[in-house]
Amino acid sequence: MPRIGNMNLLSEKTFNYHFGNQLRVKKPQGRRRTYLCYKLKLPNETFDKGYFINKKKNHAEIRFINKIRSLNLDQTQSYKITCYITWSPCSYCAGKLVALVKSCPHLSLQIFTSRLYYHWLWKNQAGLRYLWKINIPVLVMKEPDFADCWDNFVNHQSRRFKPWEKLTQYSNSTERRLLRILRINRTDLFLAQSSEQDPGLNDLVDAIKRLFLDAHRPRD
Repeated sequence: MPRIGNMNLLSEKTFNYHFGNQLRVKKPQGRRRTYLCYKLKLPNETFDKGYFINKKKNHAEIRFINKIRSLNLDQTQSYKITCYITWSPCSYCAGKLVALVKSCPHLSLQIFTSRLYYHWLWKNQAGLRYLWKINIPVLVMKEPDFADCWDNFVNHQSRRFKPWEKLTQYSNSTERRLLRILRINRTDLFLAQSSEQDPGLNDLVDAIKRLFLDAHRPRD
């Protein structure tokens, strides 16, 4: 089977089941696990990529963080990481991701999630807001994001990504839920996504985030 570094590529079945953004899956299939696929890029090349799966008492995000720290990245270089994840980070992992980025000022991180993890819990909502506050945008995966993840991490045998039924509908529903948690509007999210293609928009995105945070900061 084709590999990424020392890991096998995901099978099509694994990808479609675990990255599927349907709110529920039919029984008797088991609970969908956390898969985190990442691309670590220098300005002109991909430096490293791979994926992690959650293990008992060892979340996929923590395994990813340990991997990045083990690389001893060159402090004079600028790196960008794009993550595709099946479940959004829990509050604990959100704090660890923030600590990673704070310790590596040359590193930027963007997360695309298929589904929101226990989104009704206040602590997980706070974790998502904290990530955005520290300039780690968490965005909902749309069809182009699923396709890019498919192209880079799936043993697809040169087959193109085939969207499942209601993919866009499920993405839009999850995005509305995320926006309510973050208490921001679609303009912010559009700008964050657009900055992926146009780095010049980053300053505008940052300005909007500062305005949002100032508007919701407790008054004396």
